[in-house]
Amino acid sequence: MNQPVHIFQEFDNSMNALKSNVLLMASLTRQNLERSMQALLNRDIDLARTVIGDDSEVDELEVRIDHLGMDILVRFHPVASDMRQVIVSIKMAHNLERISDHAVNIAKRAKKLCKVADPMEASIVEPLYSMAEKLLRDSLLSYTDGNTDLAESLKTGDSDLDKAHKEVLELLSSRLETAGSQAENLLHLIFVARSLERIGDLAVNIGEDSVFMKEARDIRHESRKPPGDGTY
Repeated sequence: MNQPVHIFQEFDNSMNALKSNVLLMASLTRQNLERSMQALLNRDIDLARTVIGDDSEVDELEVRIDHLGMDILVRFHPVASDMRQVIVSIKMAHNLERISDHAVNIAKRAKKLCKVADPMEASIVEPLYSMAEKLLRDSLLSYTDGNTDLAESLKTGDSDLDKAHKEVLELLSSRLETAGSQAENLLHLIFVARSLERIGDLAVNIGEDSVFMKEARDIRHESRKPPGDGTY
């Protein structure tokens, strides 16, 4: 008689554990990104090393979320919104892991620049970080709050980040010709800028998945539809 209640309780516990792990992974990923940029801007080599070391915890959470999600699908066969939440959680973990990897890449570049006596001014990429960090923060908020309007607004912010990234890339590339011994430092900043641009793309992915989870609507290619065409 109590078996259905027992199964429902197990299902609820598993779903809560899945969401808790996703939120923890999101928090650690944001922390890694923030610390990697602090390491770069403040020339803090110890903080850069901390980011590199902490990435393993993010990797472990991705594996844990994959296992929890697959276990839920196999054991409970969720449908509708529950199934979408499981699928989105697994996809979100993948995007967060990639964002954390970019944070590690920034930390590694920061670590190298910290060893240079007279590095190029790193603040040139700071506006890109502000834009990328806002995109990530808003994408996570759209997930936790089910805010689809916020999720759909991310594409505009990402377009602005792409334009800013292009301008920074052009500026840094133009300086390469006369950089001399500073050329390697400029290349490090170019790769930092590239990582920040990619973080914006990954934040958009999270926002798109949040819309799918909330409304069962796939907005990934909506901007590519011809007017009046309901197909992808």
